[in-house]
Amino acid sequence: MKNKKIVIIISIVFIFFILSIIFSLLNYGCTDIVSGVTIGNINVSRNSKDNALALLNDLISERNTKELNLEYDEKNYSKKIEISSLDIHYDLEKSILNAYNVGRTGNIFQCNLQIASALIFKKNIDIETSIDEITLKSLISDISSNLPNKMIQSGYYVEDGNLVITKGSSGLIVDEEGLKKHLNEYIKDLSSKYTSLSIPVKQASPEQINLDKIYSEIHKEAQNAYFEENPFKVYAEIKGVDFDLEKAKQLLKESQNNEEIIIKLKYTNPKVKLKNLKIDVFPNLLSTFSTQYDANNKDRSTNLNIAASKIDGTILSPGEEFSYNKIVGARSIAAGYKEAKIYQGGQIIDGIGGGICQISSTLYNAVICANLKVTERYNHQFITSYVQPGRDATVAYGSKDFKFVNNRTYPIRIDVYISSGIAKVDIYGIKEKNEKEISIDVDIISTIPYETKYQTDSSLSEGIEKVKQRGANGLIVKAYKIIKQNGITLSKEFLSKDYYKPLEKVIQKSSV
Repeated sequence: MKNKKIVIIISIVFIFFILSIIFSLLNYGCTDIVSGVTIGNINVSRNSKDNALALLNDLISERNTKELNLEYDEKNYSKKIEISSLDIHYDLEKSILNAYNVGRTGNIFQCNLQIASALIFKKNIDIETSIDEITLKSLISDISSNLPNKMIQSGYYVEDGNLVITKGSSGLIVDEEGLKKHLNEYIKDLSSKYTSLSIPVKQASPEQINLDKIYSEIHKEAQNAYFEENPFKVYAEIKGVDFDLEKAKQLLKESQNNEEIIIKLKYTNPKVKLKNLKIDVFPNLLSTFSTQYDANNKDRSTNLNIAASKIDGTILSPGEEFSYNKIVGARSIAAGYKEAKIYQGGQIIDGIGGGICQISSTLYNAVICANLKVTERYNHQFITSYVQPGRDATVAYGSKDFKFVNNRTYPIRIDVYISSGIAKVDIYGIKEKNEKEISIDVDIISTIPYETKYQTDSSLSEGIEKVKQRGANGLIVKAYKIIKQNGITLSKEFLSKDYYKPLEKVIQKSSV
């Protein structure tokens, strides 16, 4: 009986061995991916590696022409983006190699088991993907700054000899990890037919006002301007700034319901200023850039003038950072700002301080051309009329700033002029020993056509149509800094990849 069992077992093993050999012979010489294998849920079985690569590349190219709608709270807020604007990297070669190796790794029995398992149960290979971090950060920042009931950060600025501290407010921000997860799941699944994804959000509170930190940033001891000869260096004067820290803390404690806290600053003037030195500290025009505006639009012109006057004459020592929001301050009626056209919620509407982004954009171009280091910058939602796409810098107090550092050897001075429809920024300083010539080059990656929307207006006669808002195509662009010396191009440095939404055309027509 025992011998009979042994014979049966040996026979089964022998039969299995023979079947495995037959199965192997049937698949011998096959150079295609075995049946039942998918990549990103796309069937690639019975395809060569080259054919599978071509198939996946075609699907990705087709998908990159489509839009993905990011939505929050059942379309209470939405943002359309072209999938190509995410700058996604797909490691297709690795995925195809993993797919090809199904049934080709291990001994004959392991290979056959893999082939049979794929045939019966299917085998999906994930694609390793990554989204450009800079692009993702910009997308998250843009969504967070436009969410309804968004969180506003606390901040401060100096105005008329006072330190003005603005209290933020709790609200919504994008759940960064959640959005990354949603996007990664979407892009890994090439079979997905979804056209929209929900934006995960969470409640957040602004950072607590830290008066000790603000004091360390504001407080300065007065210092005379001076220079050294070997090697030649110039140091700008520093105006002494101080305030009563303990009194400020008490004021903060007593002002829980106030949106702003105003603290009087004490100034100490240095005895020797740059203009007193027996040298010309700003002899060279390092860069200049100008834009045009409608001088007949008085309210917008007023806003431009206020922002320009606050920046004009700013001196930055080497290593010092410029913050647009800290210098220009909050945009409010009390600060003298007027209502002018701004972009909001996909439309052009009136808003306090409208137009000041023209100053930040003009400054941005001058900063790049002076070869200064930009540390924070955002593009607009839509294309602007005053600068080329890829060359703008939008700002929003409490959420979006424009910052740069004087990474040059010597101090710089920023002069801003507003006159007769021209906004101009000049940056002066001392040229470096090997001064470079800087320009900006912009490549248009793709164009996104605008849509036309109709609205009924009972005041219009039958058959009459009126254009309420002109449409504008969206764009995806890449901007580069071209560095030359003596007319010879030394390098082409990537600056940014910017996505501009199409601005829909709105036509009003009679309700009859």
